[in-house]
Amino acid sequence: MTDSVVPLVGPERVGVEARREVQEGLLRRLVDRLLAAGGIQAERLRDCGVTGGQDVGLDQLHKLATVRKHDLWEHYPYGLRAADTDEVVVVHGSSGTGGRPTLVPYTARDVEIWAEVVARALVGAGATRGSVIHNAYGYGLFTGGLGLHHGAVRLGATVVPVSGGMAERQLVLIRDLRPDVLACTPSFAVRLGELAAERGLEPTSLRVGLFGAEPWTHEMRERIEALLGVRALDIYGLSEVIGPGVAAESLDSEGMLNVAEDHFYVECIDPDGNPVPDGTPGELVFTTLTKTGMPLLRYRTGDTATLAGPVPGSPRTLRRMSKLLGRTDDMLVIRGVNVFPTEIEAVLVADPRTTPHYLVVEDRRDPAHPT
Repeated sequence: MTDSVVPLVGPERVGVEARREVQEGLLRRLVDRLLAAGGIQAERLRDCGVTGGQDVGLDQLHKLATVRKHDLWEHYPYGLRAADTDEVVVVHGSSGTGGRPTLVPYTARDVEIWAEVVARALVGAGATRGSVIHNAYGYGLFTGGLGLHHGAVRLGATVVPVSGGMAERQLVLIRDLRPDVLACTPSFAVRLGELAAERGLEPTSLRVGLFGAEPWTHEMRERIEALLGVRALDIYGLSEVIGPGVAAESLDSEGMLNVAEDHFYVECIDPDGNPVPDGTPGELVFTTLTKTGMPLLRYRTGDTATLAGPVPGSPRTLRRMSKLLGRTDDMLVIRGVNVFPTEIEAVLVADPRTTPHYLVVEDRRDPAHPT
């Protein structure tokens, strides 16, 4: 692993205009597939006057209807599936309200795409075929563990599928197997670092970590880097889109995450659904250009971030997104000011008396009648 030169995967080098032309073609084929599959997405396309892929372009995409998580719930278990049932090879998902999960069917091609984008994220973090990747994301219906696993195998690295929990045992494995890459949630990375300090252990083999599956701040990044001596990078994804690998920081992305644009077209919108300029916070919306099991056109993630172009002068031509700022459904309005829990975390994480656990409570009681 090296910090000085970050290898580029082929699609990351494609010129912006050439990539956009490819995206246009993929979008039109996606629309044709959705119309042929029928269902709610086909209905909404027809309601917008779309009769075929030729009616759609990237410049007009923002005018089309969106899909939300409640659409997946209302068509449970996976009524938005576009592939035949015998093409589905695995089902992943996330927890939902009332004990009903959000389920996503994957075809063999979807799993290949998933492995490809995660392997790309690992390469951007400096991992190589000679790397040992300690994968402490949970394995199961949750996409984190198997997503990183698929990517590590695709890269040809050695993966240690330890899954979550058992921090004491994990430190023993890190000591004995000497991995150079750590993959887990940022909160678990803090737990490992604090426990290592308590036990007098120094995980000196670790060089970099890919942390995701929960919001985390710059201050938490600094804490992880101080505890573990690693370069802490962010990896983003959600099961509805594909899982981890939708976007990821690289060693040279200047604190932002490179979006895998050849597979996922990203937009950023305001609460009314209008596009916002680069650098302006908004809700992330993704279109899965290449997925076949349950492709989604303009999926509103509920995640808030900003978008930006490539690093100026960099051969890596992908658009970038910021670390998540929060969720559209967890923003608090306090005395007319929009406040996200991550902003509160930035203050609390600096105080060792409150980390790594804290609880944010908004008191909605009338000050004149507090009880």
